[in-house]
Amino acid sequence: HRVYIGLGSNLGDRKANLREAEERLAELPTTRVVKTSSLYESEPHGNAKTWFVNSVLEIETEFEPEDLLKRTRAIETTMGRKRVKGKRWGSRIIDIDLLLMDNQTINKRTLKSPHPEMHKRRFVLMPLAELAPEQVGGGGLAAAGAAGEHDPQRVHGAFLPHRLVALDTQGSMYLAGNRS
Repeated sequence: HRVYIGLGSNLGDRKANLREAEERLAELPTTRVVKTSSLYESEPHGNAKTWFVNSVLEIETEFEPEDLLKRTRAIETTMGRKRVKGKRWGSRIIDIDLLLMDNQTINKRTLKSPHPEMHKRRFVLMPLAELAPEQVGGGGLAAAGAAGEHDPQRVHGAFLPHRLVALDTQGSMYLAGNRS
């Protein structure tokens, strides 16, 4: 199965948390990471107070969707994620979302694919556009910016060694200050 997975963190060493989640996903049996997007920084959402770092992975796996979801939840728990019933969009050490799975539509209580909020979130669409522009209308970053036009969150693009390339709401790139 070809799967696109969204990663996010806004607690602790956010970049290291994403790297650890990617390593743990790569260690799953019969699974390999095919591509990894750049890292993007996004404004806090809901009850979260600090900025998130986000990315998207493309993986190939033999796990069926429900089994992969169980494995990703186990990785979140192992890394220290605590789910609070009734509380969404809070701070978290790691968030692993299954975004797309073989272009199939899944509509179960615990798993939906495509991810039902994906089209509203620039912090998902922009890294996804790097890996699979056809999944966001074929227009790459500009399409991702436009697709998430109702998303008021600011998203800064690709972390580079000594600077951060940021993207404005129209998808135009500019140099910004480096953030950790």
